[in-house]
Amino acid sequence: MERLLKELCLLNGTSGRENEVRDYIIEKIKGHGEFDVDPLGNLIVSKKGKNPSKNKVMLAAHMDEVGMMITYITDDGFLKFTTVGGIDSRVLLGRAVLINGINGIIGIKPIHLLDKSEEHDLPKNDSLYIDIGAKDKADAEKYVNIGDCAYFQSDFVPFGDGFIKSKAIDDRAGCAILIDMICREQDYDLTFAFTVQEEVGLRGAKSAAFEIAPDYAIVAESTTAADIEGVEGSKQVCKLGSGAVISFMDRTTIYDKELYDTAFELAKEKNIKMQPKTYVSGGNDAGSIHQSRSGVKTITVSLPCRYIHSPSCVIKLEDMYEAAKAVQALADNFAGR
Repeated sequence: MERLLKELCLLNGTSGRENEVRDYIIEKIKGHGEFDVDPLGNLIVSKKGKNPSKNKVMLAAHMDEVGMMITYITDDGFLKFTTVGGIDSRVLLGRAVLINGINGIIGIKPIHLLDKSEEHDLPKNDSLYIDIGAKDKADAEKYVNIGDCAYFQSDFVPFGDGFIKSKAIDDRAGCAILIDMICREQDYDLTFAFTVQEEVGLRGAKSAAFEIAPDYAIVAESTTAADIEGVEGSKQVCKLGSGAVISFMDRTTIYDKELYDTAFELAKEKNIKMQPKTYVSGGNDAGSIHQSRSGVKTITVSLPCRYIHSPSCVIKLEDMYEAAKAVQALADNFAGR
């Protein structure tokens, strides 16, 4: 699954621009299930199992990553942009980006030109720009149009004791888990949704869940891990190396208590490393899915990830395998109830 994750992470696809990721997934799953692309761009896959499901189970992972969209080109050839998804401005400064196959650097006014009042302030995103080395506006317009997207340049790098650094681990890790499941024999019929526009408001999952009309849903995600220097207790949220992360509540969902308990019961039964998410923050596609139609019993299984929504997301590979085992165990349990 590591190679699959690498290939997915090195693809580019912000919200509303998921085509490259979707095309890759389609190539990987051909012959393993029936699939369709809905008008919004979600990829819906029906996978036949050895047995019909007693309940319809939806498994979801989003294809989009955070990035930048060009909003204006200055007379000097610099590119102004807005962020697509939640990106802390601190991770943007001086970063290398790729836009339409050309290199760029995110720039800012140099420190020696700042007013005293600006020196200690965090720069706002609208004060930043992308430098592609253009001599003027006309030169820049040969390569870039307003509405084009820029992506972090970031290699996929294994390091330390089983760690991985890359962009877009949120949520290409979830996509990798679902692709692997589709390509393996399943005990029960399952429906998979590779969703669009999660990073800008859980939009694709809303239409996908309405179309699928599941009884149960499992969201395969990545979530913030703050197990770093200077952070203690519940504010660490979750820890790398401690396995799959199960949420009891976030800013978009209060999760079904019975499903939450079932996850930990299955973890004990099947020897799956699992931990609770100890801080109420963020949100994911579950926020849309659980409200669909007359309601859907929903659970999220996440991969702990440091420095999320940055060019240098960090995970521990063993956690991805534990999350995959948790998703599989829950799918079998819900489908066979």
